[in-house]
Amino acid sequence: MASRRIPISQATGSGGAATAAAPARKPAHTRVKRSRPVDSLPATEPLPVQDQISESDEIARLAYSYWEARGFCNGSPDEDWLRAEQEIRSRKALAAGQ
Repeated sequence: MASRRIPISQATGSGGAATAAAPARKPAHTRVKRSRPVDSLPATEPLPVQDQISESDEIARLAYSYWEARGFCNGSPDEDWLRAEQEIRSRKALAAGQ
């Protein structure tokens, strides 16, 4: 037996007071498109890139890698941080001494 569609106004039983529907999306052909390809845009200078990551970021990444190596369980975040801090600083001291 085929099902029959019932208008929302009849389905709600409120005499036409249906709940608000979500706004319809614009059809694809009416969406804004770029006026020209990216390759034809005027060249601009690249944004300055920070050459060195801050020491605390390096320590945080290394400490995270220690936690990751343990399978994300056990250990202490403080111990990981201190271990990473010691390793980063010893690396920098060796590099400065060479």
